[in-house]
Amino acid sequence: MQLVVLGLNHKTAPVEVRECYAFSEEKIKQALLRLHEYEEISECVILSTCNRSEMYAVVDDAADALPVMQELFVSVSGREIECEDFIFYYTEEACIRHLFRVASSLDSLVVGEGQILSQVKKAYTMARYLGSTSTVLNTLFNRAIAVGKKVRTETRIAYNAVSISYAAVELAKRVLGDLTQSNVLILGAGEMSELTARHLVDNGVRTVFVSNRSYERAQQLADRFKGIAVPFGDFMKCAIHADIVITSTGAPHYIVSAWDVAHLIPKRKGRPIIFIDIAVPRDVEPEVAAISGVTLYNIDALEAVVESNLRIREAEARVAEKIIEESLTELVSKFRYLSFRPTLALLTEKAERIRQREIKRALAKLPDCSPEERKVFENMSRMLVRKLLRDPMIRINEAAGTDKEDLYLEAVRKLFKLDQLGEEVNRETKNRHRYAQQ
Repeated sequence: MQLVVLGLNHKTAPVEVRECYAFSEEKIKQALLRLHEYEEISECVILSTCNRSEMYAVVDDAADALPVMQELFVSVSGREIECEDFIFYYTEEACIRHLFRVASSLDSLVVGEGQILSQVKKAYTMARYLGSTSTVLNTLFNRAIAVGKKVRTETRIAYNAVSISYAAVELAKRVLGDLTQSNVLILGAGEMSELTARHLVDNGVRTVFVSNRSYERAQQLADRFKGIAVPFGDFMKCAIHADIVITSTGAPHYIVSAWDVAHLIPKRKGRPIIFIDIAVPRDVEPEVAAISGVTLYNIDALEAVVESNLRIREAEARVAEKIIEESLTELVSKFRYLSFRPTLALLTEKAERIRQREIKRALAKLPDCSPEERKVFENMSRMLVRKLLRDPMIRINEAAGTDKEDLYLEAVRKLFKLDQLGEEVNRETKNRHRYAQQ
């Protein structure tokens, strides 16, 4: 059993690569449902957000599983492009540490942002529902979610956090200065769009236009901020009156083309326009940047805006890293124990069988034994078994994860003839299952 994570994020890949590997929920579901086709992978969770696409898995051998993980990664995207220069592959403790940092938002473009924890929960919940997780990933993700919550409650990492939407508005202010005379068109009516609209209104923009494929959702968002809803088919007409266009849709393709913008500019009578594309995959065709009178920013351009966010949070990040390392040590110890659990369970099972058999023989020779006396014998025998097994179990657990692990496991199984007992237990389990079906 080895834990691995393969993926790419805003640190390893530019947006034009990340958007090729922005997995839709449906693609993730399809991949997890056919996980049985990949014998090397026994458990899997796929996490995909605007800044990362990652696959966490339990495999027999990390080196052998790497090409299989790469194949699955590419197949989920449906895009045959070279990604080896952009992906990372972490194993064991590095994998656990990475997920803990992701869930705690220390690995985010915006340190302290709150969306990532809910995204981690959603990815894990989906995988568990589809049956692609078991003991190891269930343990890992539950602990990661707990660590993410602990970091947010015990540090000020999220205090006054600079979100992506906030950074987008700050970027607009850097270009235009005062926004009180600006009209803004927001494409998309999701959570990111709502946060952006809120920041824009707080900065006093004159008018907020909202356009979405669902006009009803656009109307609901516009109503919250006393804005104007625009039918999706008419948003380019509305752009004639906008000074800033912020896009955050979930479209898998460009919705603003260079051709559209080139025909838009003459109608604006010389007024410049800013496009801030915070969607992944991108909403605005990159060639738009070459058109005179247009300034185009994508999500990678926000990195400079959030640099101050990183500096402010350095002290809190150090506290968060300490929480992560403590939790990592605890979880690694727990995982080491998992490798011995089947053997320890068999050892306990054998000892309990012997105890029950000998108690039964002893009590058969004491027909006048009272219930209270029987209870004393039961308790005494249990304590004897527990104390006799205590030291061997401690030594076994200490060997977990060391070069002596296999030696100890083999020795215990042979000394106590546990392989034979394991076969007996399996037969009993199968028989019980067969009788239950009859």
